[in-house]
Amino acid sequence: MIRYQAKIYKDGKRYSVEFPDLPGCFSDGTTKEEAMENAREALSLRLEEARDPKWQVPQPRPHRSKHYYWVVPYEDVAIPLMIRQARLKHGLSQKQLAREIGITFQQLQKLETPGKSNPTVKTLVAISEALGGELDIRLAA
Repeated sequence: MIRYQAKIYKDGKRYSVEFPDLPGCFSDGTTKEEAMENAREALSLRLEEARDPKWQVPQPRPHRSKHYYWVVPYEDVAIPLMIRQARLKHGLSQKQLAREIGITFQQLQKLETPGKSNPTVKTLVAISEALGGELDIRLAA
């Protein structure tokens, strides 16, 4: 699962949000709930930078404090990044995985692109089988 911890704190009359593992990623809200919703959107927008295949997705680190909360990006951002992480973990290039599951290189690129990916269950199963059953897609709201 792709998720990051956000620090949420009262800042005057508003709640501020910042992601220590993603410099420059921040948001706010008039209530804590609104701040959490806005945090999810900010996180998703920041992780969309992964559209550049050379951009390294920062690894989240656990932070211990009552002001930290786990935030999950939108599914259309999280799923492509989970596919990419699983492929990289197995040391495969996009061309190798595409050949293994019987799709074109361009189709695999699209599957790993946040905001453009929309894999079918059949495709996810094929990817999982090609990776030895190690594609773990878990989503949480």
